[in-house]
Amino acid sequence: MAAHKKDAPRLSEVRNSKVFRDFTVGDRFEAGVQLKGTEVKSIRTGRAQISDAFCRVEKDEVWMYGAHIEPYAFANLGNHDSKRIRKLLLHRSDIRKIALAMNAGGKALIPLRMYFKEALVKVEVALCTGKKLFDKREDLKKKAQMREVNKAMRSRRG
Repeated sequence: MAAHKKDAPRLSEVRNSKVFRDFTVGDRFEAGVQLKGTEVKSIRTGRAQISDAFCRVEKDEVWMYGAHIEPYAFANLGNHDSKRIRKLLLHRSDIRKIALAMNAGGKALIPLRMYFKEALVKVEVALCTGKKLFDKREDLKKKAQMREVNKAMRSRRG
């Protein structure tokens, strides 16, 4: 009989649902995060959200702002601040690429998802450009057309 995995797949990943609606996603990078022990336990239970988070490059280091990780319920004095600034761990070459793209203008570094890779917490960040209102309308039109096509294909099959 096979042993069950401890982490349920639905709890092992936190996604930023607003990104694909509001931004055009460009280059993606995988980064580690400097966390405290109680933060890791809260993320394991699915008590985190990154929908308002963004990143900045300051003095050749990348920092994530606005990520909310709830305080761990069973911790006492060693609990963490839920909205603290967290350092992202990237290679220097990746940090240089990100800094050059952001300094050129029009780009933002946005976290897409936070997940576990074995025992480590990783964040997938992407260089994004903001969408204008007409871009969002185009996306809605494309979705509606695809929905109609899929509906027609289902009716032909059945």
